Amino acid sequence: MDFALNDDQRAIQDAARAFADAELAPHSAQWDEDKHFPVDVMKSAAEMGFCGIYTGEEHGGMALGRVEAAVIFEELSRGDVATAAFISIHNMATWMIDKFGSAELRSRFVPSLVAMDKMASYCLTEPGSGSDAAALRTTAVRDGDHYVLNGSKAFISGAGVSDVYVVMVRTGGEGAKGVSTIVVEAGTPGLSFGANEKKMGWNAQPTAVVSFDDCRVPVGNLVGEEGAGFKYAMAGLDGGRLNIAACSLGGARLALETAQEYVTTRKQFGQAIGQFQALQFRLADMATDLEAARLMVQRGAWAIDNNHPEKTKWCAMAKRLATDACFQLADEALQLHGGYGYLKDYPLERIVRDLRVHRILEGTNEIMRVIIARELAR
Repeated sequence: MDFALNDDQRAIQDAARAFADAELAPHSAQWDEDKHFPVDVMKSAAEMGFCGIYTGEEHGGMALGRVEAAVIFEELSRGDVATAAFISIHNMATWMIDKFGSAELRSRFVPSLVAMDKMASYCLTEPGSGSDAAALRTTAVRDGDHYVLNGSKAFISGAGVSDVYVVMVRTGGEGAKGVSTIVVEAGTPGLSFGANEKKMGWNAQPTAVVSFDDCRVPVGNLVGEEGAGFKYAMAGLDGGRLNIAACSLGGARLALETAQEYVTTRKQFGQAIGQFQALQFRLADMATDLEAARLMVQRGAWAIDNNHPEKTKWCAMAKRLATDACFQLADEALQLHGGYGYLKDYPLERIVRDLRVHRILEGTNEIMRVIIARELAR
């Protein structure tokens, strides 16, 4: 086993870190405060290749592995968690079209998505089917050379701003085998959006309901085969769970670095608080938990890159461990700052708010336990 990054991976890491330091970190607090969606900055990220990380080279992607993707998302999220998380969702949706779509569909959408001339959203969750995703109710009924969509999706990142919506719909009977995946373009009659949700975190990206009311979509926008959409959605989520876990790593790393700096300058009882052994032990535990989480993410990424038969289990384990551990680390870093950690002068309260949702999205951590337990029972 070799845990070191190779030269190419280190170069990718350095590039992502430099971009995050220059383009994300200086603006993160203001984006959160203003609820600003930094589309122009994400287009600059696309110029670096960060919007088609594991999309094929045929249509402009970098065709990198999931290990490299995890490295990139950790660095980007150290600059701004919410923006990095949206870029991760865009990558997942783009990859689904590139991986499972027809040649015509791929050539029509993938180049503009990789360049982020168009932005993509992933639409699975519904108001009545969150964790039970296979019970989704949004329908797509074939009518000649179109599908007619009716229903709604909830908690959709980029809703109302994205140009492309990768939507899981019911074209057949009950359960997973009745689900298909269809690409819906912005501006399609019958497509509408709810108001931007007022959220605890992730304020630098919009989140809203996506609704379909007799929304007519060409049959050519079907991704892959009818009835295979749930399988495509779950394949996307294996990688998506790693992406969001890696975004947790970056936020937690910034929290730990901020705490380490603070305890060397904050004095109480005549000495820097970092000289107290109790705080040294807490920092040691935080650093250990962060490294353990990173190793789990890398293990899951390796499993996808090598098409390991247990890749879904490893990705679920990585997502569960990393998002829980990183949120707890950020909360502990805030605690070490005392009252100052609760103020927006420091990044801790924003990191805590942004990381909290990672334990919910891409499958709640309770569902991760269900997946793991099911795999263990086989």
